[in-house]
Amino acid sequence: MRGENPERMTYAAENRDNRQEVADLFEATFAASEGAAEGRLVGALARELLAAPEDDVLVFSARDDEGLAGCIIFSPLTFEEDERNVFVLAPVAVRTDRQGQGVGQALLTHGLDTLRGNGVDVAVTYGDPDYYAKVGFRQITQAEILPPRRLSHPEGWLALSLTGQPLAPLKGPSRCIAALDDPAYW
Repeated sequence: MRGENPERMTYAAENRDNRQEVADLFEATFAASEGAAEGRLVGALARELLAAPEDDVLVFSARDDEGLAGCIIFSPLTFEEDERNVFVLAPVAVRTDRQGQGVGQALLTHGLDTLRGNGVDVAVTYGDPDYYAKVGFRQITQAEILPPRRLSHPEGWLALSLTGQPLAPLKGPSRCIAALDDPAYW
């Protein structure tokens, strides 16, 4: 599924052959905003997620004439006592020269629309509430959706119903894929 905006940006599922390019984008973007150590940490997360079986992660990109401009990764979040289909969004990166131009929001919208079309019920993420609210995420409590790890910033725990129905609490403990199951990310 491809779409293009007026700025000649193309949004699509990302080809796994571009793993190094994707990981480099995450590392460079986070190093520029959060420092070299955070860049290395998020770059390593991206590499590990991209090495997971293709059924375990969904990767979407934004590309312009200069190449990869943004990338997002979704992976399953399972609940022992709830059958709803839930995916966690992490990480998200937009090339520094394309930030503030709506690329991230358009990429998130593309990814969320794809999830919705694939029958996913809920998307969760852990980040800046103001940024993610622009595409419909809202702050939630850990009682509504129990994260797989203790959160260092509970105010950043966010969710979005993809069904059009109000977000009902998910039942039971959650489990993420191995690549995300590290306290450093939570």
